[in-house]
Amino acid sequence: MIDILFCGNSKIFDGILTCMLSILKRTKSDEPFNFHVWTMDVSHIKPEYTCISDKMIGFLDKTAKSYNPQNKVTKTDVTDIYKAEFDSCPNEQCYCSPYTLIRLFADMVPDMPKKLLYLDIDLLFNRDVRLLWDTDIEGYEYAAARDHYGKIILFFRRKFINAGVILFNLEECKKTGLLKKAREILKHRKLLFADESAIILSTTKQKILKQRFNDQKFLYKDTVIRHFSKRLFWLPYPHVDNIKQWRITKVHKIFGYENFDDILYEYVYLKRKFELENE
Repeated sequence: MIDILFCGNSKIFDGILTCMLSILKRTKSDEPFNFHVWTMDVSHIKPEYTCISDKMIGFLDKTAKSYNPQNKVTKTDVTDIYKAEFDSCPNEQCYCSPYTLIRLFADMVPDMPKKLLYLDIDLLFNRDVRLLWDTDIEGYEYAAARDHYGKIILFFRRKFINAGVILFNLEECKKTGLLKKAREILKHRKLLFADESAIILSTTKQKILKQRFNDQKFLYKDTVIRHFSKRLFWLPYPHVDNIKQWRITKVHKIFGYENFDDILYEYVYLKRKFELENE
């Protein structure tokens, strides 16, 4: 079983669907997937911060099973853990959303595997997920690639990673207390990049992956994951834009990508099917 983790509310449906499709279409393996979706209700912070719906999870599960009957999408509500750990903490209003913090519960949620691949939802697999999943992380807490922009910050040069793609060795994390230490930091210190900074500060031993496992700016032939994160554009004038993969027109017009069309066209069909079923 290949265990993959997504975190968020109903707003991540498009991201999970496109990312999951890219994994299923690009992976040549009979080994089943368990797509874990961790969610929570913190609507006291913002009204839209509620759990992803069971209808969405059911549709995602049905889609995954259409590729392999043994695939599954599993929803876990971590509201109680969040309230106990991070309620009113200095990083609750972090740069992204409180949902970025809940991956730090990987050592607390029962029955989790020894190996877990955490993924942000704004990425697509260009090649087989096993190229990443089969990475040897024995003796390491996790494997991750450098952050495209953060790697130029000299102070963090040795450890600075992009936390959008993390292959966790949960057995090692429990031994070193990585996630527990990160949670404690977040409870008492306001950090610029919240959980990402806390992970970096708490790291004992990491494995650095090649940039092709988390390309945040370009797409090459050997790119395994293209991460559609916020990035800097120089033309027609210097500006920052946040083009996600489900913005298909912009993916075509700005990036000129066509190699993801099979994924994105199926996404359009399935998204419309879901909407019709739930009108």
